[in-house]
Amino acid sequence: MTSDNLLAVASDWQEQARECLLKENYTRAALLYEQAIEAEPNVKSYYWQLGLMLLLQGQEAEAQTTWLLGMAEGDPEEIEQWTQELVELLEVEAERQRLQRKDYGVAWAVRQHLREINPANLHNLLHLMAMSILLDAYTGEEPHSLGVIELLKSNKPLSINHELLMQLWKSVLDYAPLHPSTLELTEACLDHVQEPLIFIDTLIHFVYKIAYLGRQFPRAVKFTELGLRLDQKHPELLLTLSSFYQDVGESAKGIEMAKFAYSVMEKLADKVYACHLIIRGMMTAGGYADEAYSTFQTLKSLVADLIEQQPTDLDSSSTVRLFSSIFFYPYFQDRPQENIQIRRQIAEICQSNLPNYAKEQMEKCHQRLSSAVKTDVPKKRLKIGYLSYCLRRHSVGWLARWVFEYHDPERFEIYAYLLGSESKLTQDPLEEWYTGKVFKARKLGLQGPEVAELICEDEIDILVELDSLTLNTSCEIMMLKPAPIQVSWLGWDSPGIPNIDYFIADPYVLPESAEDYYVEKIWRLPQSYIAVDGFELDVPRVRRDQLNIPNDAVAYVSFQRGYKYNAHTVRLQMQIIKAVPNSYFLVKGLGDEESLKNFFTEIAESEGVNADRLRFLPIVATETIHRANLGIADVVLDTYPYNGATTTLETLWMGIPLVTRVGQQFSSRNSYTMMMNVGITEGIAWTEEEYVEWGIRLGKDTVLRQQISCRLRQSRHTAPLWNAQHFTREMEKAYEQMWQRYLESHD
Repeated sequence: MTSDNLLAVASDWQEQARECLLKENYTRAALLYEQAIEAEPNVKSYYWQLGLMLLLQGQEAEAQTTWLLGMAEGDPEEIEQWTQELVELLEVEAERQRLQRKDYGVAWAVRQHLREINPANLHNLLHLMAMSILLDAYTGEEPHSLGVIELLKSNKPLSINHELLMQLWKSVLDYAPLHPSTLELTEACLDHVQEPLIFIDTLIHFVYKIAYLGRQFPRAVKFTELGLRLDQKHPELLLTLSSFYQDVGESAKGIEMAKFAYSVMEKLADKVYACHLIIRGMMTAGGYADEAYSTFQTLKSLVADLIEQQPTDLDSSSTVRLFSSIFFYPYFQDRPQENIQIRRQIAEICQSNLPNYAKEQMEKCHQRLSSAVKTDVPKKRLKIGYLSYCLRRHSVGWLARWVFEYHDPERFEIYAYLLGSESKLTQDPLEEWYTGKVFKARKLGLQGPEVAELICEDEIDILVELDSLTLNTSCEIMMLKPAPIQVSWLGWDSPGIPNIDYFIADPYVLPESAEDYYVEKIWRLPQSYIAVDGFELDVPRVRRDQLNIPNDAVAYVSFQRGYKYNAHTVRLQMQIIKAVPNSYFLVKGLGDEESLKNFFTEIAESEGVNADRLRFLPIVATETIHRANLGIADVVLDTYPYNGATTTLETLWMGIPLVTRVGQQFSSRNSYTMMMNVGITEGIAWTEEEYVEWGIRLGKDTVLRQQISCRLRQSRHTAPLWNAQHFTREMEKAYEQMWQRYLESHD
């Protein structure tokens, strides 16, 4: 046979072997390579191919023996060349298994052998980690056990496929966000980032997910700090980290970071938000009264400039952040007309910038409303959608549950849009309770336009938001108008968004003059804008002897967020303590403990009250313990201009007398409406002087306190405030009347 014929035969059998590989006939392919080795034992590639065929049949030991046989008697230079040939062959097959056959198990097995041949091949190690994720076998130990982090941190020159590294990093973030090695891998990647802005954008999306969806704020802080190593002045990172610091109780760091962010911001809208974060840090900590007020004046000036400027080039982040930027107005001033006008003007700016990034969703929502079916409506069940981030262990979550409990399923089809709940990082028992109480529960992220589109698809008739300015996403969704009728209720004052039709109130919580300046139409329920059947209690964890308070002493209490404490009201409270012998003031608040202590102590001493009459209680683990601990109080002193809401309800349910100062805005009339709806007027003050007088009188008059406590306990069986079923009927009646008005207006 001529040499040409031999080449033809050789070409033919190799093609047969290739076809056998593609058809997964590995046994036949192995036989062909065995025959080839027998005919040409010096052709090393046959050994590599035969070993691969054996490996694909699961004969791993035989495969390794074959490769070692092929390497026998080679000098170092030859062995290095042959090893590289084998590596290339295995790499090609691993990718074929992954991309063409989608057989990740085989791809993983091939790459494990690649690792044995070359343990420091970073490209292969990254693929091994990726295969582990695809096989749902990733444990989080791989970055260390495979040596990936060590290699990335080494000073050795590395051949890195940067695209592969970034893809793997993103996969690890999604698959194992809470494993400690994920943070270490992120840090190890920093020196190899070629496109910092893309990396930071991915990181920001991730930290929002673990913080606001997974409630993992301390972990989010650490990841965000890593991002700043790439860009120390990145606006989004600075703002995000400031907020996170405040959320984990590191108020001083949060304030410092917000001030730095403020100094580097270029857009006025972002400067407004940075200024808000400075205030937020101070208010969260408590004890920054003078500086916070001064910063608030700066914020008001910036907001005025923004309203005059009327920007139309804002992106989604800058747009929606504007809502929360004006959150603290009612904490500083009881000027509802001014506050609401500012909200309306900011909402208009946000609305004008919405098309910059959500034009498609706007059009879909508009089309849905234009084509909404309006015939035979009285015969169908109304679809009511509740939208909130807070339908979980949160004040709103505890209060709103009674409406969900008592809704009539024959007349209403209830949907719950649970924002920030799509992550499986944490589970909230109350959130799960809500999902079981509705016709349909949707656990969602915080992407407003996508949520609005979903609400449109569900054809909701009346959408009720429970967050207002406490969550930007809710405001963004309401701006898109995904439902024919939109309502704001419970979570805060009204957000001032033109696309919200109604704001739920009652005869007391807003004065009659409010009709003149609210953007939304005020829908007043007959008695109260909220009612509950009561609260669960645990065993009290605090005793007078533990706090070194005499049994016959008068215990005044204020259990509020640091946000609500201000120097002026605290001075009034200290005047009460000073005037009532043998009285003590117990303070608990979400804030910086040392800052709050200094704040109250300084004011007490300036008012002639010895600091040893103050007691500071730590935050407790659960709401049920918090409520039980309220029982230590003789009198609760409310805050102003932002009253208690849930804390007031809890106080009244526990039968404790309350002193509140009534103002003009919604937030300074919460306690007033609740006391009126429980039949108690003692303790309602219309001036500062009355506030102090009531505080002193209730402290000194034991009999009066006992009478009020008795009436409060009796009210559990008679008062509108404690009749959630009747309240739900009133809410349902309101929904039906709103719908009827809508139909009549569209005839």
